[in-house]
Amino acid sequence: MSPQLIVPCLWFDAAALDAARLYTSLFDNSRLCGNVATGEASSKLTGLDVGTPLTVEFEIAGFRIVGLNGGPMFKLNPSISFFVICETEEEIDRLWEKLAEGGLAMMPLAKQEWSEKYGWVCDRFGVNWQIALGKLSDVGQKITPSFMFVGEQYGRGEEAVNLYTSIFPRSSIDGILRHEAGGTERAGSVKHAQFALQGEKFMIMENAYSHAFNFNEAFSLMIHVESQADVDYYWSKLVADGGQESQCGWLKDKFGVSWQVVPRVLHTMISDPDRAKADRVTAAFMQMKKFDIAELERAYQGA
Repeated sequence: MSPQLIVPCLWFDAAALDAARLYTSLFDNSRLCGNVATGEASSKLTGLDVGTPLTVEFEIAGFRIVGLNGGPMFKLNPSISFFVICETEEEIDRLWEKLAEGGLAMMPLAKQEWSEKYGWVCDRFGVNWQIALGKLSDVGQKITPSFMFVGEQYGRGEEAVNLYTSIFPRSSIDGILRHEAGGTERAGSVKHAQFALQGEKFMIMENAYSHAFNFNEAFSLMIHVESQADVDYYWSKLVADGGQESQCGWLKDKFGVSWQVVPRVLHTMISDPDRAKADRVTAAFMQMKKFDIAELERAYQGA
């Protein structure tokens, strides 16, 4: 299996490690993969003590996620959630109990037209989960990021599916279910869409109700790439036609979804036990928008 190209990144104030420990305790085939410590440069930006975890990488059910202790600036919300397939009632009841503890039940566990048992919960860390009883073979992935297009983005879900599948290799559209006329939703809007990017599954749905949230930096998608050509390609494609460049390899696409385009070598650099090297690289990339690998390497070598 090829390395996961697109890795969700969850923004926490200072709870990334606690969240990762909870999630890895709930799913089989889960583990903590390591963390990157806060250095002098990142401490000034986040307010974290030097040496405390800045990022925490973990896997749940074999699906890789990064937790970032970025401070209080951004808050997680329901605009992007994790859709989880459970194949037994025992599993769904156990997950629900643990995730709802200290959290908020957005939709209590109940029978729905798409599942014999389904619920939506915001856990105590602010992460949103949709948990459904079903067959893993129906999706092919136990945990799937799910976008909800609301507000000014409502009606653009299919456009997003078409854009994303045009950018990433090994992409496909599994299916798009549209709302019919006569209901509360606009006819033709996306009721549910499922698609794959680099073989990884994603979902999109649209909701016309008034919501006090939309996409923000608290849930971003990290694209791990090998070369500067890859950095340039994904950056240009995702900021095109109304997207926005941000700092430190972050951008927003034209729908407001946040992405990070990150060269894989960066992790090696900022994880170096030689903190002087790691701090030089951190200080260098904090001055960048799109990452420049050659400049990062010069900072790493002290050139």
